[in-house]
Amino acid sequence: MSGKQKKTLARILVSAVLFAGAMLAPVQGWQKLVLCLVPYGVIGWDVLWRAVRNIRNGQVFDENFLMALATVGAFFTGEYLEAVAVMLFYQVGELFQSYAVGRSRQSIAALMDIRPDYANIERDGKLVQVDPEEVAVGDTIVIKAGEKVPLDGVVLEGASAMDTKALTGEALPRDVAPGDDVVSGCINQSGLLRVQVTKPFGESTVAKILDLVENSSSKKAKAENFITKFARYYTPAVVGAAVLLAVLTPLLTDVSWSEGVHRALIFLVISCPCALVISVPLSFFGGIGGASRLGILVKGGNYLEALAGTEVVVFDKTGTLTKGVFNVTAVHPDQADEGQLLELAALAESYSDHPISRSIREAWGRELDPSRVRDVEELSGRGVRAVVDGRIVCAGNDKLMEEVGAAWHPCHRVGTTVHVAVDGAYLGHIVISDEVKPDAKEAISALKALGVRKTVMLTGDAREVGESVARELGLDEVHTQLLPADKVRQVEKLLQEKSPKGKLAFVGDGINDAPALSRADVGIAMGGLGSDAAIEAADIVLMDDAPSKIADAIGIARRTLSIVRQNIVFALGVKGLVLLLGALGAANMWEAVFADVGVSVIAILNASRALQVKKK
Repeated sequence: MSGKQKKTLARILVSAVLFAGAMLAPVQGWQKLVLCLVPYGVIGWDVLWRAVRNIRNGQVFDENFLMALATVGAFFTGEYLEAVAVMLFYQVGELFQSYAVGRSRQSIAALMDIRPDYANIERDGKLVQVDPEEVAVGDTIVIKAGEKVPLDGVVLEGASAMDTKALTGEALPRDVAPGDDVVSGCINQSGLLRVQVTKPFGESTVAKILDLVENSSSKKAKAENFITKFARYYTPAVVGAAVLLAVLTPLLTDVSWSEGVHRALIFLVISCPCALVISVPLSFFGGIGGASRLGILVKGGNYLEALAGTEVVVFDKTGTLTKGVFNVTAVHPDQADEGQLLELAALAESYSDHPISRSIREAWGRELDPSRVRDVEELSGRGVRAVVDGRIVCAGNDKLMEEVGAAWHPCHRVGTTVHVAVDGAYLGHIVISDEVKPDAKEAISALKALGVRKTVMLTGDAREVGESVARELGLDEVHTQLLPADKVRQVEKLLQEKSPKGKLAFVGDGINDAPALSRADVGIAMGGLGSDAAIEAADIVLMDDAPSKIADAIGIARRTLSIVRQNIVFALGVKGLVLLLGALGAANMWEAVFADVGVSVIAILNASRALQVKKK
């Protein structure tokens, strides 16, 4: 409990004791008034001051104004005890609200407690602790066992296991060794590491994540915007209704003027909209915090709301449903042995940075002599051409083979086929495959169990490769051999096919798929432990690259929206009923207090459930 909350509790206790004394004192009239004014002043001075200050600033209609008007009016009608009781219970409710909101914020703050306090730098042979913001790119920092990684960098010396739970929600540690990247926010579990910094603190993973979580409240959901607008018009409306009730009831019925005013005051107490104004944003705040606990970063309540209505999920293949790690899975020579075929392909691909080229060089596994290779030419969409040992070697797809007149033939194996020809003569081919992620099939099954109507995969790979992966995972639809612009066109087409209220989510790696990510209703990126492009491009980021988290995110979104609807229906239902009873004179101040304070506390406690998620 904060210092402010403790002071409020002390005021409540003092006021409650004074109020009990006023109730039991055998006095009436002005003496009772004086006895009630003391506990009222103790408990209600801040509400009265805020009401006056807000009126002075042009913000008339809020809960402070309603409470001040209702309780001061009660004093003028001789209902001294009720005036104190309403203010006392209002403050009890405010304390509960403050505590509930504080607990939710603390839970998220503790969850996202990844901001490093310091970085260790070696100076004159000693380790010195400095602010991470003072460390420059290229500096070497030392990370001891048990310390947080303060900045993104690459390991120079040492080996360790990194606890990535705060970033990904995963309990299993990640091993790092010299040459591996480390990201800020992780915890070094074992060995001493020397790390060269690759990004300033402001551009580090931890800074980007904290900025996303802290600013997520600025992107409000439709339900939040509705409640904000609702409160803006609702409060003046109920004040006007209370005035009419106070005036018309005595004029049109045999109710006395004092009773009419009393009913209007009860009406004002009941009408306070704080249950909705606080609990609805708190629900979205809790949902975003609960998702971040699983390593799912949601950039705002509007994206959480859109995600809840997802009925079509479109996937990129490489790096999303598959690992994006290419390996040589078969070597099929025609006019050479396996070693010769692989060596010539590796030499021809030796200057290329393409993942397929790297996989061929890794499969060869020996040092390549660059002096044997000249006149390397990368042929867009077809492969490479190079002069190796004086002979023209072409390595690429069937289009390249047809260009050079090589008598190629297809392979029975599923994967990317790299054909090799020397001086126009076909030597054979190499098959390269990308491995499906272990939880990809589970992800598709979980989405269908949630009622997602269609799952689609878009890929630039050959038809055989794409259809093989789609069959293995149980996808509903697959489109192959697509360029980035083709993917956007397919997304446009699928957007036309969904229902008016349904949403389409696109899942990609956040780099090559930026156009499709931005065109979808919800863009979900594989964050890869903090990939800059992923965090920038998407509305939702999965920090551990696990496609099964998509179903978790949709589940959290739907649960959050369910809690929001429960609070809206409950608050409006109870208030509507008690407002009617108050207008008819069938509700007293105690029921009015429940309709305000009680409903608020119940709605806020219900909203705090959004923060609770089950870790797998």
